Amino acid sequence: MRDRARAESAGRRAETLAAWWLRLRGWRVLARRARVAGGEVDLVARRGRTLAFVEVKARATAGELDFAIDRQRLRRVAIAAERLAPRYARPDDDIRIDVLLVAPLRLPRHLTNVWHG
Repeated sequence: MRDRARAESAGRRAETLAAWWLRLRGWRVLARRARVAGGEVDLVARRGRTLAFVEVKARATAGELDFAIDRQRLRRVAIAAERLAPRYARPDDDIRIDVLLVAPLRLPRHLTNVWHG
């Protein structure tokens, strides 16, 4: 399997794990890999009045996760989230961007409200 295909497969597994992690914590996953012109959001999830656009990052080790997300990547997610919000948001929703970090043999780490434009 080529490196790109292997990374794609690992990313899909991480997204599935992240979706279940959120569900077990009371979130309803509304979409996976929601796409718009200019970007994509891995997961769109709702819990009560909170709508979260979630970026999922998987790495081979927990230590690599500290460097998995940067401002540039978050900016792309924020742009996609802004374009997707009309599809999923309700009046009075609290809308935020979260990150879920996934590494083997570790519980996922959920970072909330990570984008402050």
